[in-house]
Amino acid sequence: MFSLDRTSPVALSKQIEDQLRQLVERRALPGGSKLMSIRQLATQLAVSTNTVVLAYDRLVAAGIIDSHGTAGFYVRARSEDGRSAPDDAALEAGEEQEPVWLVQQANDQRAGVLLASSGALPPTWLQDAVPATAVQRAIANSSAGMASRCPPQGLPELREHIALLLQGIGAPIDAGQILTTFGGTHAIDLICRSFLQPGDTVLVEDPGFFLMFGRLRQEGIRLVPIKRRPQGLDLDALEAACREHRPRMLFVQTALHNPTGWSSSAANLHRVLMLAQQYGFLIAEDDVHGHFQQAQSTRLAALSGLDGVIYYSSFCKALSPALRMGYLAAAPALLKVLMRTKIHSVMTTPALNEYVLLEVLRAGNLRKHLDRLQRKIMAARSASTRQLSAAGVQFEQPGDAGIFLWGTMPDGLDVDLLVQDAYRNKILLTRGAAFSANDVPDQHVRFNVAFSQHPRLGNYLQERLQAVAAVQVRFARA
Repeated sequence: MFSLDRTSPVALSKQIEDQLRQLVERRALPGGSKLMSIRQLATQLAVSTNTVVLAYDRLVAAGIIDSHGTAGFYVRARSEDGRSAPDDAALEAGEEQEPVWLVQQANDQRAGVLLASSGALPPTWLQDAVPATAVQRAIANSSAGMASRCPPQGLPELREHIALLLQGIGAPIDAGQILTTFGGTHAIDLICRSFLQPGDTVLVEDPGFFLMFGRLRQEGIRLVPIKRRPQGLDLDALEAACREHRPRMLFVQTALHNPTGWSSSAANLHRVLMLAQQYGFLIAEDDVHGHFQQAQSTRLAALSGLDGVIYYSSFCKALSPALRMGYLAAAPALLKVLMRTKIHSVMTTPALNEYVLLEVLRAGNLRKHLDRLQRKIMAARSASTRQLSAAGVQFEQPGDAGIFLWGTMPDGLDVDLLVQDAYRNKILLTRGAAFSANDVPDQHVRFNVAFSQHPRLGNYLQERLQAVAAVQVRFARA
């Protein structure tokens, strides 16, 4: 197909990317053409598969090619004018709350948009996690094939395997305390419907998971933000809020907090539990990003034995967004309420999804997949940090792991205008204020390390941030 110049200072992955891009532009590879598999191209060019993965990831991010999962990579088909027809249901940025719009942008994956602040990993990083054989075995081993039904609490054997995962992080939880869900957002929805009433006060992290804020407000909930620090919640602010507001619940992410990447210390979590017992509020512990953590950290579910704690996690981000599988763990009295709510809202989760997940966990390949994923993420964190720092982004307190970097923009730069300009240039960035329940001004931007290593983002930010620095120098001299 093409050859590489191994004496060139240009990285091999960049050479592959550029030559494939040229073939598409010359229509030597017309729309709909299937590319070689990653392994085939790596073998032909005598390079590592990681080199080809990086080139393909960049072409997917640029909208040049599409990943069709196990079917492979294809050149993206274009209309005559080079544009894709808009969806009738597409939201405008000001039409809905910003978090909803951002989530749609990230999942629509529009042609040519670099998802630099996305909350998900590139499809190429996950497409081998659930092999086609697992789907085949799932159907073969299900109780009635495609006519199988799923118990509302979830398949018993699947819950047994999930319990083993939880015991691996020090949480003594058994299968009877687990309820399957469609993912983390579904778990939040069940908690809201089950335990919160209009007028209740709920404590949330600031910054925190932006999509949850809107969900809570839908229930007429009063939100009280508590400052999130590198070691956990600001304990003085938490205690003051407990005394003043007598909250019904606290939502907290203890491991690899979104958007900062911080993990709470054991001492901080012990104090949070003591305050919960003293003031009588429930804790909803979000561990959706825990799969990306290399070193084990303390969880509230482990410290409390689920006494007053509802724990939830998901396989969507680390394993498969197509399966849409997650779970809740809670004490029996709370779990019964949650299961009744699940039955009322969706009856049950799909048997096919649960049987597929069961096959993946039963095969014992999850740990190997997560190990590979964590190595990729750490390499991407290093590359992204170097590139973004060179462009002028600051990282005062970076997290140790995970897919997010919480970068600070220089003083004097209007982050809102930067985000708008970036989107006009087909780069999706999320401003820090979006992660605040009060939408207060913030100089941070959340970066997804998988996409933020792309040179296109570094070049864009370097140009914009240097322009701001030049203006500041002129004012300083005036």
